[in-house]
Amino acid sequence: MLVAVDGQAAGVLALADRLKPDVQNTVHTLKRLGLVPILITGDNERTAQAVARATGIERVLSEVLPSQKAAEIRRLQEQNVRVAMVSDGINDAAALMQADVGIAIGAGMDIAIEAANVVLVGQRLRALVDARELARRSYQLTFANVVLALSFNGLGVLAAITGAVYPAWAMLAMAFSVSVVLTNSFAGRLLSRQK
Repeated sequence: MLVAVDGQAAGVLALADRLKPDVQNTVHTLKRLGLVPILITGDNERTAQAVARATGIERVLSEVLPSQKAAEIRRLQEQNVRVAMVSDGINDAAALMQADVGIAIGAGMDIAIEAANVVLVGQRLRALVDARELARRSYQLTFANVVLALSFNGLGVLAAITGAVYPAWAMLAMAFSVSVVLTNSFAGRLLSRQK
């Protein structure tokens, strides 16, 4: 911004948002997990590069319009890249919806929160790493439970149909499979609390 005194230019002011205190640690952790962070911003090149240097992000796209953000995400998806978009801004609603997973910072604009699949409560960016870990563990647990249930129930039904066991035993096997699935689910919760 230009500053004028009595109509004469007297100086220039530069304003910038302050980085969240945990952004460097979060970016470092995401990179260590094999993810590639990309900064896509409407800010000018100089500002974008300064933010990228401060956060440890190597790939930067600056001066990008909101519609171009969604197009950039679409381009990455066409290269078989799964994209998670993190934002708190009103200008990123289209990009959040285009991403495979749209993640809004809970303290952000309502439209960003509405467009997102996941909302991080509060202002802690580290919650992004926690949400990823929770999603990974949930997926593994769901997959294991489906395999267990299908195995027990499939074998029980086949055994009952072929006459190898009485239908009552197949029903007991099904009840047992439900118990195993529930035990597996609760054990996952208990083990994660002990860590």
